[in-house]
Amino acid sequence: MKFANSSRPAVLALDFDGVLCNGLSEYFQAAWQVYRQIWAEPSEPPPSLEAAFRRLRPMVETGWEMPVLLRALILGSSEVEIRQGETWRTQVLATTRATPAELAAALDQVRDQWIVHDLPGWLGAHQFYAGVKEQLQALLASGLPVVIITTKEGRFTQQLLQQQGLTLPPQQVIGKERGQPKAQSLHQVQQTYQIGFETLWFVEDRLKTLQNIQRQPDLKSVRLFLAEWGYTTSEDLAAARSDPQVVSLSLERFCQDFTAWQQG
Repeated sequence: MKFANSSRPAVLALDFDGVLCNGLSEYFQAAWQVYRQIWAEPSEPPPSLEAAFRRLRPMVETGWEMPVLLRALILGSSEVEIRQGETWRTQVLATTRATPAELAAALDQVRDQWIVHDLPGWLGAHQFYAGVKEQLQALLASGLPVVIITTKEGRFTQQLLQQQGLTLPPQQVIGKERGQPKAQSLHQVQQTYQIGFETLWFVEDRLKTLQNIQRQPDLKSVRLFLAEWGYTTSEDLAAARSDPQVVSLSLERFCQDFTAWQQG
C-alpha cells in the first residue's frame, strides 16, 4: 500500500479521455477531416493509418496533435521514431502554415459540425469504459465532489456525460477552454473546495502529466493514480509501478471502493 493516511478523497478529480471515455474512433475520424482540410488529401485515408493512429494515441497530449500525428505517419515517420521523441511534432509544424491554435480550432469546428448534422453518430463514436458510468453515479449519489479535468472542450465533455445520464455543474468540468495545465487546474480545485492537497485524488492515463504535477512542490501530497486501461504504454505502466508517488490503477479496482484503489 502506497498511502498511509486518508482512506477516501475529499474531492476526486478525473481525466476524461482514456479514463472515463474511449473515443478512439471519433478521434481518428475528426482528425482525418482536419488533415484533409490542411493538407488537401483525398477523402479516404490509407488502409493502415487508423491502426497505427490507435497504437500511437498515447503519444498525443492535446487534440491539435492528432492531425499532426497523421501527417507524420503519412510522411514516413516510423512508429518507433514517434514513440522515441518529440521531433515528429516540430518537423510537421515547421512545414505547415497552420498553428497549433488553428489546428485545435479546426478540430473543434469539425466536431461541432458533426454534432449538428449527426449527433447520434458522434455520440456513438465514443464508448464509456465498462463500469465507469455506474461508479460515477454511485460516487455522485454519495455526495462526493467529482471534477473532470480534461484537454477536451468542456461542451463536448458535457454532451458525452449527459448522454450517459451524468450531470455535473459547469464549474466541475475544467476543459481545454480554460487554457491552463492540469497542475494549475488542481490548484483551482483545491482553492474552490478549501481542502488539503492530501485529500485531493487525481486519476489520469498519461504518466507524463502526473510527473509534471509531481514537480510542483505544493502538489506533492496530491494522490496520483495512473489509469492502466487508458491511452498509456507498457513502459509508462512499468515506471508507474516503481514510483512511490503514483498508484497504477486497474479498471476493476477503479470500479470498487476506495480501499481497493490504494492497494497498488
